[in-house]
Amino acid sequence: MSATTVPRADMDRAVRHLVTNYSPLGNRVGWLMLASILVEAWDLYAIGFVLIFIRDQYHPDPLMLGLAAAATQGGALIGAQAGGWLSDKVGRRVMFLTTMAMFIVLALAQSFVTSMLQLVIIRLLLGFPLGSDISTGYAYIMEYLPKGRREVMGNRWQIFFMGGDVLAVAVVSLFLVCGMDHEWIWRVMLGLGAVPAAIILWVRYQLPETSIWLIRQGRFRQAKLISRRMYNDSLDMLPDEDIDIPRPRPTAFIADIRQDPIRWRATLYGWIAGVCVSSEAQTWGFYLPVMFAMVGVSTMLGNNLILMLIYGCATIAAWVAPTITPKVGQRGVGMIGFGIVLPSLLLAGWALHTGHTAVLPLAALTMWFGQSIASSNPVTIASLVAKPEYRGTAVGFSYMWFKLAAFLGIFLFPSVFIAIGQANSSLLVAVFPVVGLLCAIFLLPEVYGFEHD
Repeated sequence: MSATTVPRADMDRAVRHLVTNYSPLGNRVGWLMLASILVEAWDLYAIGFVLIFIRDQYHPDPLMLGLAAAATQGGALIGAQAGGWLSDKVGRRVMFLTTMAMFIVLALAQSFVTSMLQLVIIRLLLGFPLGSDISTGYAYIMEYLPKGRREVMGNRWQIFFMGGDVLAVAVVSLFLVCGMDHEWIWRVMLGLGAVPAAIILWVRYQLPETSIWLIRQGRFRQAKLISRRMYNDSLDMLPDEDIDIPRPRPTAFIADIRQDPIRWRATLYGWIAGVCVSSEAQTWGFYLPVMFAMVGVSTMLGNNLILMLIYGCATIAAWVAPTITPKVGQRGVGMIGFGIVLPSLLLAGWALHTGHTAVLPLAALTMWFGQSIASSNPVTIASLVAKPEYRGTAVGFSYMWFKLAAFLGIFLFPSVFIAIGQANSSLLVAVFPVVGLLCAIFLLPEVYGFEHD
Protein backbone atom coordinates (compact mmCIF):
# COMPACT_ATOMS: atom_id res chain seq x y z
CA MET A 1 0.00 0.00 0.00
CA SER A 2 1.10 3.58 -0.59
CA ALA A 3 0.79 6.42 1.87
CA THR A 4 -1.99 7.95 -0.21
CA THR A 5 -4.15 4.83 0.23
CA VAL A 6 -4.66 5.57 3.93
CA PRO A 7 -5.98 9.08 4.63
CA ARG A 8 -3.71 11.13 6.86
CA ALA A 9 -6.78 11.96 8.92
CA ASP A 10 -7.15 8.29 9.94
CA MET A 11 -3.55 8.18 11.14
CA ASP A 12 -4.03 11.42 13.07
CA ARG A 13 -7.24 10.06 14.56
CA ALA A 14 -5.45 6.90 15.72
CA VAL A 15 -2.68 8.94 17.37
CA ARG A 16 -5.20 11.27 19.03
CA HIS A 17 -7.19 8.24 20.18
CA LEU A 18 -4.11 6.82 21.93
CA VAL A 19 -3.16 10.14 23.49
CA THR A 20 -6.61 10.58 25.04
CA ASN A 21 -6.75 7.05 26.52
CA TYR A 22 -4.99 5.90 29.66
CA SER A 23 -2.94 2.71 29.69
CA PRO A 24 -2.66 0.99 33.09
CA LEU A 25 1.00 0.47 32.18
CA GLY A 26 1.53 4.09 31.20
CA ASN A 27 2.67 5.33 34.60
CA ARG A 28 5.01 2.36 34.96
CA VAL A 29 6.56 3.17 31.59
CA GLY A 30 6.96 6.81 32.59
CA TRP A 31 8.72 6.03 35.88
CA LEU A 32 10.92 3.49 34.12
CA MET A 33 12.02 6.04 31.54
CA LEU A 34 12.74 8.69 34.16
CA ALA A 35 14.76 6.24 36.25
CA SER A 36 17.68 6.54 33.84
CA ILE A 37 18.02 10.20 34.88
CA LEU A 38 19.18 8.90 38.27
CA VAL A 39 22.12 7.34 36.43
CA GLU A 40 22.91 10.60 34.64
CA ALA A 41 22.72 12.64 37.86
CA TRP A 42 24.96 10.17 39.66
CA ASP A 43 27.66 10.43 37.02
CA LEU A 44 27.45 14.20 36.60
CA TYR A 45 27.64 14.99 40.30
CA ALA A 46 29.84 12.13 41.51
CA ILE A 47 32.71 13.64 39.51
CA GLY A 48 32.21 16.93 41.34
CA PHE A 49 32.63 15.27 44.73
CA VAL A 50 35.76 13.31 43.79
CA LEU A 51 37.59 15.81 41.57
CA ILE A 52 39.83 16.77 44.48
CA PHE A 53 41.01 13.15 44.79
CA ILE A 54 41.65 12.88 41.03
CA ARG A 55 43.57 16.16 41.15
CA ASP A 56 45.75 14.94 44.03
CA GLN A 57 46.61 11.74 42.18
CA TYR A 58 47.31 13.01 38.65
CA HIS A 59 48.13 16.70 39.30
CA PRO A 60 46.50 17.99 36.09
CA ASP A 61 46.50 21.64 35.08
CA PRO A 62 43.21 23.54 35.65
CA LEU A 63 42.21 23.18 31.99
CA MET A 64 42.50 19.40 32.04
CA LEU A 65 40.70 19.17 35.38
CA GLY A 66 37.87 21.30 34.00
CA LEU A 67 37.68 19.09 30.92
CA ALA A 68 37.37 15.98 33.10
CA ALA A 69 34.40 17.54 34.88
CA ALA A 70 32.75 18.93 31.74
CA ALA A 71 33.53 16.18 29.21
CA THR A 72 30.33 14.25 29.89
CA GLN A 73 28.30 17.39 29.26
CA GLY A 74 30.12 17.88 25.96
CA GLY A 75 29.37 14.32 24.90
CA ALA A 76 25.74 14.72 25.96
CA LEU A 77 25.52 17.84 23.81
CA ILE A 78 26.19 15.65 20.76
CA GLY A 79 24.25 12.67 22.07
CA ALA A 80 21.07 14.64 22.72
CA GLN A 81 20.74 15.81 19.12
CA ALA A 82 22.09 12.71 17.35
CA GLY A 83 20.21 10.37 19.67
CA GLY A 84 16.96 12.26 19.19
CA TRP A 85 17.28 12.02 15.41
CA LEU A 86 18.08 8.31 15.62
CA SER A 87 15.11 7.78 17.93
CA ASP A 88 12.84 9.17 15.21
CA LYS A 89 14.62 7.21 12.49
CA VAL A 90 15.23 3.71 13.92
CA GLY A 91 12.78 3.66 16.82
CA ARG A 92 12.52 4.41 20.52
CA ARG A 93 13.19 0.87 21.73
CA VAL A 94 16.39 0.33 19.77
CA MET A 95 17.81 3.56 21.12
CA PHE A 96 17.06 3.06 24.80
CA LEU A 97 18.55 -0.45 24.75
CA THR A 98 21.65 0.78 22.92
CA THR A 99 22.23 3.79 25.16
CA MET A 100 21.97 1.84 28.41
CA ALA A 101 24.37 -0.83 27.13
CA MET A 102 26.86 1.86 26.08
CA PHE A 103 26.65 3.55 29.46
CA ILE A 104 27.34 0.33 31.38
CA VAL A 105 30.52 -0.35 29.40
CA LEU A 106 31.84 3.22 29.55
CA ALA A 107 30.97 3.78 33.22
CA LEU A 108 33.01 0.72 34.15
CA ALA A 109 35.85 1.75 31.83
CA GLN A 110 36.37 5.11 33.54
CA SER A 111 37.12 3.30 36.80
CA PHE A 112 40.25 1.78 35.26
CA VAL A 113 41.86 4.81 33.58
CA THR A 114 45.56 5.42 34.17
CA SER A 115 45.78 9.06 33.02
CA MET A 116 43.73 12.25 32.87
CA LEU A 117 43.62 12.08 29.07
CA GLN A 118 42.01 8.63 29.21
CA LEU A 119 39.47 9.90 31.73
CA VAL A 120 38.54 12.89 29.57
CA ILE A 121 38.11 10.75 26.44
CA ILE A 122 35.98 8.12 28.15
CA ARG A 123 33.79 10.73 29.83
CA LEU A 124 33.31 12.49 26.50
CA LEU A 125 32.10 9.21 24.98
CA LEU A 126 30.00 8.52 28.08
CA GLY A 127 28.05 11.69 27.49
CA PHE A 128 26.61 10.37 24.22
CA PRO A 129 24.32 7.71 25.77
CA LEU A 130 23.37 10.05 28.63
CA GLY A 131 22.22 12.77 26.24
CA SER A 132 20.56 10.34 23.89
CA ASP A 133 18.55 8.57 26.58
CA ILE A 134 16.66 11.75 27.49
CA SER A 135 15.33 12.07 23.94
CA THR A 136 14.11 8.49 23.92
CA GLY A 137 12.68 8.63 27.43
CA TYR A 138 10.57 11.70 26.80
CA ALA A 139 9.29 10.28 23.52
CA TYR A 140 8.06 7.23 25.45
CA ILE A 141 6.39 9.39 28.10
CA MET A 142 4.58 11.55 25.55
CA GLU A 143 3.47 8.51 23.53
CA TYR A 144 2.42 6.17 26.35
CA LEU A 145 0.53 8.53 28.65
CA PRO A 146 -2.59 10.60 27.88
CA LYS A 147 -2.72 14.38 27.88
CA GLY A 148 -2.72 15.83 31.36
CA ARG A 149 -0.86 12.88 32.82
CA ARG A 150 2.10 13.03 30.44
CA GLU A 151 2.83 16.67 31.36
CA VAL A 152 2.89 15.75 35.04
CA MET A 153 5.10 12.70 34.46
CA GLY A 154 7.50 14.69 32.30
CA ASN A 155 7.85 17.29 35.04
CA ARG A 156 8.93 14.58 37.49
CA TRP A 157 12.41 14.19 36.02
CA GLN A 158 13.98 16.43 38.65
CA ILE A 159 12.94 13.95 41.37
CA PHE A 160 15.41 11.47 39.93
CA PHE A 161 18.03 14.10 39.16
CA MET A 162 18.08 15.49 42.68
CA GLY A 163 17.75 11.98 44.10
CA GLY A 164 20.91 11.04 42.21
CA ASP A 165 22.68 14.04 43.75
CA VAL A 166 21.64 13.03 47.27
CA LEU A 167 22.69 9.44 46.69
CA ALA A 168 26.08 10.45 45.27
CA VAL A 169 27.00 12.74 48.15
CA ALA A 170 25.72 10.21 50.70
CA VAL A 171 27.88 7.42 49.30
CA VAL A 172 30.97 9.65 49.14
CA SER A 173 30.38 10.66 52.76
CA LEU A 174 30.02 7.02 53.77
CA PHE A 175 33.30 6.13 52.09
CA LEU A 176 35.04 9.03 53.86
CA VAL A 177 33.68 7.97 57.26
CA CYS A 178 34.84 4.40 56.60
CA GLY A 179 38.35 5.69 55.86
CA MET A 180 38.47 4.34 52.31
CA ASP A 181 41.57 5.22 50.30
CA HIS A 182 40.92 8.31 48.16
CA GLU A 183 41.90 6.60 44.93
CA TRP A 184 39.43 3.82 45.64
CA ILE A 185 36.72 6.38 46.40
CA TRP A 186 36.88 8.11 43.03
CA ARG A 187 37.27 4.91 41.03
CA VAL A 188 34.36 3.17 42.78
CA MET A 189 32.15 6.25 42.58
CA LEU A 190 32.63 6.65 38.83
CA GLY A 191 32.08 2.96 38.15
CA LEU A 192 29.08 2.44 40.42
CA GLY A 193 26.74 4.11 37.92
CA ALA A 194 26.91 0.91 35.86
CA VAL A 195 24.92 -0.95 38.54
CA PRO A 196 21.59 0.95 38.30
CA ALA A 197 22.10 1.19 34.53
CA ALA A 198 22.28 -2.60 34.29
CA ILE A 199 19.11 -2.95 36.36
CA ILE A 200 17.28 -0.43 34.17
CA LEU A 201 18.43 -2.22 31.01
CA TRP A 202 17.15 -5.55 32.35
CA VAL A 203 13.74 -4.11 33.31
CA ARG A 204 13.36 -2.13 30.10
CA TYR A 205 14.20 -5.04 27.83
CA GLN A 206 10.61 -6.33 27.66
CA LEU A 207 9.13 -2.91 26.88
CA PRO A 208 7.79 -2.72 23.30
CA GLU A 209 8.06 0.08 20.76
CA THR A 210 5.45 2.85 21.04
CA SER A 211 2.35 2.44 18.89
CA ILE A 212 2.41 6.12 17.97
CA TRP A 213 5.90 5.91 16.47
CA LEU A 214 4.92 2.78 14.54
CA ILE A 215 1.81 4.50 13.16
CA ARG A 216 3.89 7.42 11.91
CA GLN A 217 6.22 4.92 10.24
CA GLY A 218 3.28 3.19 8.50
CA ARG A 219 3.86 -0.07 10.43
CA PHE A 220 0.21 -0.61 11.27
CA ARG A 221 0.30 -4.35 11.97
CA GLN A 222 2.83 -4.03 14.76
CA ALA A 223 1.17 -0.86 16.06
CA LYS A 224 -2.16 -2.66 16.40
CA LEU A 225 -0.54 -5.62 18.18
CA ILE A 226 1.17 -3.38 20.73
CA SER A 227 -1.96 -1.27 21.21
CA ARG A 228 -3.96 -4.41 22.04
CA ARG A 229 -1.29 -5.39 24.57
CA MET A 230 -0.87 -1.98 26.20
CA TYR A 231 -4.32 -0.41 25.76
CA ASN A 232 -6.58 -3.37 24.99
CA ASP A 233 -7.52 -1.47 21.84
CA SER A 234 -7.21 -2.78 18.26
CA LEU A 235 -7.15 0.63 16.52
CA ASP A 236 -9.88 -0.39 14.11
CA MET A 237 -9.62 2.92 12.24
CA LEU A 238 -6.33 1.66 10.71
CA PRO A 239 -5.90 -1.08 8.06
CA ASP A 240 -4.14 -4.36 8.80
CA GLU A 241 -1.49 -3.73 6.13
CA ASP A 242 1.64 -1.63 6.40
CA ILE A 243 2.22 1.36 4.14
CA ASP A 244 5.23 3.27 2.82
CA ILE A 245 5.61 6.76 4.30
CA PRO A 246 8.31 9.24 3.21
CA ARG A 247 10.70 10.09 6.04
CA PRO A 248 10.86 13.83 6.93
CA ARG A 249 14.19 15.66 7.01
CA PRO A 250 15.72 15.98 10.51
CA THR A 251 15.57 19.78 10.32
CA ALA A 252 11.94 19.84 9.18
CA PHE A 253 10.70 19.93 12.78
CA ILE A 254 11.70 23.61 13.13
CA ALA A 255 9.73 24.59 10.01
CA ASP A 256 6.80 22.53 11.29
CA ILE A 257 6.81 24.12 14.76
CA ARG A 258 7.06 27.65 13.38
CA GLN A 259 3.73 27.20 11.57
CA ASP A 260 1.92 27.43 14.91
CA PRO A 261 2.66 30.50 17.11
CA ILE A 262 1.69 28.68 20.31
CA ARG A 263 3.96 25.71 19.62
CA TRP A 264 6.78 28.00 18.47
CA ARG A 265 6.65 30.24 21.53
CA ALA A 266 6.47 27.22 23.84
CA THR A 267 9.46 25.64 22.10
CA LEU A 268 11.48 28.86 22.35
CA TYR A 269 10.71 28.98 26.05
CA GLY A 270 11.94 25.41 26.42
CA TRP A 271 15.25 26.31 24.77
CA ILE A 272 15.80 29.56 26.68
CA ALA A 273 14.68 28.17 30.04
CA GLY A 274 16.94 25.16 29.49
CA VAL A 275 19.94 27.47 29.09
CA CYS A 276 18.92 29.45 32.18
CA VAL A 277 18.37 26.56 34.60
CA SER A 278 21.42 24.68 33.40
CA SER A 279 23.58 27.80 33.71
CA GLU A 280 22.38 28.29 37.28
CA ALA A 281 22.93 24.68 38.30
CA GLN A 282 26.21 24.01 36.55
CA THR A 283 28.00 27.21 37.57
CA TRP A 284 27.14 28.45 41.03
CA GLY A 285 25.34 25.24 41.99
CA PHE A 286 27.94 22.78 40.69
CA TYR A 287 30.82 24.49 42.48
CA LEU A 288 29.04 24.86 45.85
CA PRO A 289 31.39 22.35 47.56
CA VAL A 290 34.38 24.42 46.42
CA MET A 291 32.70 27.66 47.46
CA PHE A 292 31.80 26.35 50.91
CA ALA A 293 35.39 25.24 51.47
CA MET A 294 36.83 28.57 50.27
CA VAL A 295 34.72 30.68 52.62
CA GLY A 296 35.34 28.30 55.53
CA VAL A 297 31.77 27.10 55.97
CA SER A 298 32.78 23.60 57.01
CA THR A 299 35.09 20.61 56.55
CA MET A 300 34.83 18.26 53.57
CA LEU A 301 32.55 15.90 55.48
CA GLY A 302 30.62 18.86 56.86
CA ASN A 303 30.22 20.20 53.31
CA ASN A 304 28.78 16.88 52.21
CA LEU A 305 26.27 16.85 55.05
CA ILE A 306 25.14 20.38 54.19
CA LEU A 307 24.84 19.39 50.52
CA MET A 308 22.77 16.32 51.46
CA LEU A 309 20.33 18.65 53.26
CA ILE A 310 20.25 21.06 50.31
CA TYR A 311 19.72 18.34 47.71
CA GLY A 312 17.17 16.63 49.95
CA CYS A 313 15.08 19.81 50.06
CA ALA A 314 15.53 20.17 46.29
CA THR A 315 14.17 16.64 45.88
CA ILE A 316 11.07 17.70 47.81
CA ALA A 317 10.73 20.67 45.44
CA ALA A 318 11.07 18.27 42.51
CA TRP A 319 8.05 16.40 43.87
CA VAL A 320 6.11 19.63 44.42
CA ALA A 321 6.53 20.88 40.83
CA PRO A 322 4.56 18.11 39.04
CA THR A 323 1.99 18.08 41.85
CA ILE A 324 1.13 21.74 41.33
CA THR A 325 1.34 21.63 37.52
CA PRO A 326 -2.39 20.81 37.00
CA LYS A 327 -3.27 23.75 39.30
CA VAL A 328 -0.87 26.48 38.15
CA GLY A 329 -0.03 25.24 34.65
CA GLN A 330 3.36 25.16 32.99
CA ARG A 331 3.62 28.98 33.07
CA GLY A 332 3.02 29.00 36.80
CA VAL A 333 5.72 26.37 37.36
CA GLY A 334 8.25 28.50 35.48
CA MET A 335 7.32 31.72 37.27
CA ILE A 336 7.43 30.11 40.73
CA GLY A 337 10.75 28.38 40.10
CA PHE A 338 12.65 31.33 38.65
CA GLY A 339 10.94 33.62 41.15
CA ILE A 340 12.57 31.67 44.00
CA VAL A 341 16.02 31.32 42.38
CA LEU A 342 16.45 35.06 41.75
CA PRO A 343 16.25 36.34 45.36
CA SER A 344 18.28 33.35 46.54
CA LEU A 345 21.23 34.27 44.32
CA LEU A 346 20.94 37.93 45.33
CA LEU A 347 21.02 36.84 48.98
CA ALA A 348 24.12 34.73 48.29
CA GLY A 349 25.84 37.68 46.62
CA TRP A 350 25.03 39.89 49.59
CA ALA A 351 26.28 37.26 52.07
CA LEU A 352 29.58 36.90 50.23
CA HIS A 353 30.04 40.66 49.82
CA THR A 354 29.43 41.38 53.50
CA GLY A 355 31.15 38.33 54.97
CA HIS A 356 27.94 36.81 56.40
CA THR A 357 28.97 33.35 55.20
CA ALA A 358 26.63 31.62 57.66
CA VAL A 359 23.77 32.74 55.39
CA LEU A 360 25.28 31.03 52.35
CA PRO A 361 23.86 27.52 53.05
CA LEU A 362 20.38 29.02 53.45
CA ALA A 363 20.72 30.87 50.14
CA ALA A 364 21.95 27.66 48.49
CA LEU A 365 19.03 25.69 49.92
CA THR A 366 16.36 28.09 48.63
CA MET A 367 18.19 28.46 45.32
CA TRP A 368 18.16 24.69 44.72
CA PHE A 369 14.52 24.49 45.84
CA GLY A 370 13.51 26.98 43.15
CA GLN A 371 15.98 25.47 40.69
CA SER A 372 14.28 22.08 40.92
CA ILE A 373 10.89 23.63 40.18
CA ALA A 374 12.12 25.78 37.28
CA SER A 375 14.04 22.85 35.76
CA SER A 376 11.09 20.51 35.77
CA ASN A 377 9.31 21.60 32.60
CA PRO A 378 11.50 23.01 29.74
CA VAL A 379 12.09 19.59 28.13
CA THR A 380 8.52 18.50 28.92
CA ILE A 381 7.15 21.53 27.07
CA ALA A 382 9.39 21.02 24.03
CA SER A 383 8.44 17.35 23.75
CA LEU A 384 4.74 18.03 24.38
CA VAL A 385 4.24 20.44 21.49
CA ALA A 386 6.33 18.47 18.97
CA LYS A 387 4.57 16.16 16.53
CA PRO A 388 5.33 12.44 16.96
CA GLU A 389 7.36 12.16 13.76
CA TYR A 390 9.72 14.89 15.02
CA ARG A 391 9.52 14.25 18.77
CA GLY A 392 12.89 12.60 19.33
CA THR A 393 14.64 15.28 17.28
CA ALA A 394 12.75 18.08 19.06
CA VAL A 395 13.55 16.71 22.54
CA GLY A 396 17.19 16.22 21.59
CA PHE A 397 17.43 19.75 20.26
CA SER A 398 15.86 21.11 23.45
CA TYR A 399 18.14 19.08 25.74
CA MET A 400 21.12 20.18 23.65
CA TRP A 401 20.71 23.70 25.09
CA PHE A 402 20.85 22.24 28.61
CA LYS A 403 24.09 20.46 27.81
CA LEU A 404 25.68 23.38 25.96
CA ALA A 405 25.10 25.67 28.94
CA ALA A 406 26.28 22.96 31.34
CA PHE A 407 29.49 22.31 29.41
CA LEU A 408 30.38 25.99 29.15
CA GLY A 409 29.40 26.63 32.75
CA ILE A 410 31.45 23.84 34.32
CA PHE A 411 34.40 24.49 32.03
CA LEU A 412 34.52 28.30 32.22
CA PHE A 413 33.00 29.22 35.59
CA PRO A 414 36.17 28.52 37.63
CA SER A 415 38.00 31.14 35.55
CA VAL A 416 35.16 33.63 36.02
CA PHE A 417 35.07 32.76 39.70
CA ILE A 418 38.74 33.65 40.07
CA ALA A 419 38.56 36.74 37.86
CA ILE A 420 35.61 38.56 39.47
CA GLY A 421 35.32 36.91 42.89
CA GLN A 422 32.74 34.81 44.69
CA ALA A 423 30.20 37.54 45.39
CA ASN A 424 30.23 39.03 41.89
CA SER A 425 29.98 35.54 40.40
CA SER A 426 26.75 34.95 42.33
CA LEU A 427 25.32 38.26 41.10
CA LEU A 428 26.37 37.44 37.53
CA VAL A 429 24.57 34.09 37.63
CA ALA A 430 21.44 35.95 38.84
CA VAL A 431 21.01 37.22 35.25
CA PHE A 432 19.73 33.76 34.25
CA PRO A 433 16.67 33.61 36.57
CA VAL A 434 15.79 37.16 35.47
CA VAL A 435 15.70 36.01 31.84
CA GLY A 436 13.83 32.81 32.73
CA LEU A 437 11.22 34.67 34.78
CA LEU A 438 10.57 37.23 32.03
CA CYS A 439 10.20 34.45 29.43
CA ALA A 440 7.76 32.54 31.66
CA ILE A 441 5.64 35.67 32.04
CA PHE A 442 5.75 37.12 28.53
CA LEU A 443 6.81 34.35 26.11
CA LEU A 444 5.37 31.04 27.29
CA PRO A 445 1.71 30.36 26.38
CA GLU A 446 -0.12 27.94 28.65
CA VAL A 447 0.24 24.46 27.12
CA TYR A 448 -0.93 22.21 29.94
CA GLY A 449 -3.29 19.69 28.33
CA PHE A 450 -2.04 20.65 24.87
CA GLU A 451 -3.25 18.50 21.98
CA HIS A 452 -2.31 18.71 18.32
CA ASP A 453 -5.00 19.65 15.83
